[in-house]
Parts: sequence; structure tokens; C-alpha cells
Amino acid sequence: MKKLKYFFQFIFVIFFFLIFKLLGAKLSSYLSGKLFELLGPLFRSKHIIHENILRVFPNIQNKELKNISKNMWNNYGRVFAEYMFMEKFNSGNLKDNIKIEGKEILKQLKEENKKVIFVSGHFSNFELMAMQIKKQGINLSAIYRPLNNIYLNPIMENIRIKHICEKQIKKGISGMRELVSLIKKNYSAALMLDQRVSQGIKSKFFNQDAFTTTIPAQIIKKYKMPVVPIFIERKEDLNFVMKVYDPIYFTDNQTTPEITKKLNSIIEKMIIKNPNEWIWTHNRWK
Repeated sequence: MKKLKYFFQFIFVIFFFLIFKLLGAKLSSYLSGKLFELLGPLFRSKHIIHENILRVFPNIQNKELKNISKNMWNNYGRVFAEYMFMEKFNSGNLKDNIKIEGKEILKQLKEENKKVIFVSGHFSNFELMAMQIKKQGINLSAIYRPLNNIYLNPIMENIRIKHICEKQIKKGISGMRELVSLIKKNYSAALMLDQRVSQGIKSKFFNQDAFTTTIPAQIIKKYKMPVVPIFIERKEDLNFVMKVYDPIYFTDNQTTPEITKKLNSIIEKMIIKNPNEWIWTHNRWK
């Protein structure tokens, strides 16, 4: 029964991807954003979204809460459509639509051949961040969680490998072995820190306990790698600004829980900066 459900989801997605190709990037992004505003709340719990927003902004007015939810769905829809145009963002007519603040930091990392851990969350079109880092000549591996849909996942993996970052590392034990192997070859790693995990430790996230992965902290401690936070915002339609922050160095005596809490605080600041483009649908505090 689950395979049948995944198959129909696959057909649905492929149908829209073909339509997007015909319509072009700008119109597809706009229409998909509006479509998700309408349909998104029908498929994901509005209660979870509103509860999450209230955890972060306990004094928010109802109107603003609904506005954040609406804008989130709009951005979600735009990202969905924009997968069909990753090649254009990479090397086509959209390649100049992403401005990088802090490009000199990436340049220095490249010149010094220094490996780091890039950390961020699911903001705006999050796929563009690894793409832009890679385009600066940095050896990069990107950790990702495969889709549950067995029919759709190969297509999304192919898009990521071809146009975003060819070293795609699946979450899991085998992925960790591959990640460690690449780190030893002086590759940097890019991780998203904002998803709910079933294994990890309870760490404060907006002053409330949330299960958080300790993988970044373990890598930091073992390989003495600094952390470089990155953040992306949609400025208008298909235009983005990606911010690269200065490297953060941790000392040998800082513990895994301390590092994990610090990383959570980095994501907190990014969410507060632009709550309209973070994916609030994850049951992060479960």
C-alpha cells in the first residue's frame, strides 16, 4: 500500500516538473508558491506549525503567526519548482542571481586548503548554499537525508549530484564512513542542523529540550575542524543573498554537549532573522 502511495506521489511530482519546464523558472516559482499556500496546510498539520512558531515567538499576534505560516508555504512551493532549474542556477542564466556576502572567507579557505564544517538549516532555497560553496572551488561533501519515496528519491539525488554537489553523503552508518574518508582527503562537509532526529542528545533549542544530532560536534572534536555558519535569504522571486560567517574555533576542552548547544544557538539566530523562510513543519521538539 505504501509503494502505491509513493508511486502516485511520484506521478504527481513528475507531472508538475514537466509543467514547470514548459513555464520557465520565474513563472513556475511564483505559481508553485501560490499552490503550496493553498494546498500545503491540507497535507501537514497546521497545529504543529503554529505550535512551533509559538515556541519561538510566544508573544506573537495571531495575524503575524498566520503570515509566517503562509510565507513558509510560499517559499516551500518555490523551492519545489526551482529544483527543475538547478542547472540554470549553477551555470545558466540564473547563475548571477545569488549574491554572496563573505565571499572572501570562502576564498581564504580555498587558498589555505582548509577543511571546515559548513552548518545551516532549511532556509529559503537551501540547496543553493552547497552549490555556491562548491563553485568557489572548495572540495565539499554534503550530508543529506534520502526521501522516503523510493521512486522520487533517485531523481532528486541525480539533481543534487549533477548540479549542486557531486559528493552527496547519505545519513547513516555507511554515510559516516564515507564522510570520514573524505575528511581525511581534506574535504569540507556541509550539514543541516535543524531537523528532528531519533538519536542524539537533548540540547536546548529556544530554551527547550530537543533531540539534536551530535555528529557535527564529534567531527569537530576528532578532526579539529572549525565551523563556518552559512545562511541564505530570498530577496525577490529568483534572487538570493547567501551570507558566509567567520569560522568558529572550538577548544579541546569543550564537550560534545557544549558544542551541540552552541550550534543550536547559531540556527536560532538564523530563524529569528527570517522566520518566513524556515520550514516549520518538522516536529522539532517531539
